[in-house]
Amino acid sequence: MKAVHTPLDHDFHCSEILRQADELRSHLTGAELAVTVPTCPDWTLRELAVHVGGAHRWVAEIVRTKATAVVPQERVPDFTGPEKDEPEALDAWLAQGAALCADTLRTAGADQAAWTWAGEATAGCWARRMTHETVVHHADAALTVGAEYRLAPEVAADTIDEWLELVTYVQAAKPAPAAAAELRGPGRSIHLHATDAPGAEWLIELGEDGVSRRRGHEKATVALRGPLTDVLSVFCRGLPADSPRIEVLGGAELLDFWLQRASFG
Repeated sequence: MKAVHTPLDHDFHCSEILRQADELRSHLTGAELAVTVPTCPDWTLRELAVHVGGAHRWVAEIVRTKATAVVPQERVPDFTGPEKDEPEALDAWLAQGAALCADTLRTAGADQAAWTWAGEATAGCWARRMTHETVVHHADAALTVGAEYRLAPEVAADTIDEWLELVTYVQAAKPAPAAAAELRGPGRSIHLHATDAPGAEWLIELGEDGVSRRRGHEKATVALRGPLTDVLSVFCRGLPADSPRIEVLGGAELLDFWLQRASFG
């Protein structure tokens, strides 16, 4: 098995946006698009797809225009979805948005400046963000239609890395007062341990100064063990923590506490 420490590059992320969008589209083929998405109960499957396709177009517009401030969604062409309701129109619209996003990001290059909400204002930041936005909603779609969900180890590990980077950034830079207070305090830690991918282990510490994280195998208040894709699915709230596919060792209440409060949204 290959270790998963190597960072993924800009071209990889651009290509992965397309791969993940294709996987998501495959789950929509023949599906009932009006069904509710269990992990996003405010959305139907069609609304989930429109969210993803709109995000792809929004980011493409930010990067294309080298925006220095947020671009209003109403200025993004075709943001709200295809004109026709037919599934074929939605599928084509999703494919076009993913291609537009990937092509725009690849043409720009990783270092081009572009507004983001997450500190690093570059096209490279957006390529990574759109990769994992699509990864997580691909998982939502797979769960909704009862399809198997598996990721390449390097993609799943990068998704966890990015999630933790964003959570720690938001908690440090612009925390919600209640969550910031609750996620501080001594002596609490969470260990994520993938059993099928060497090097895919993380320690998250909830300290007096906020949330910190690092790669490594260390003792913690609670450990979440299992196949890497399943660890990711629990961590992104797509799989319940009591799933038989993973083990929770130690203080399960701390894991529940984290899953309820930690967010970069």
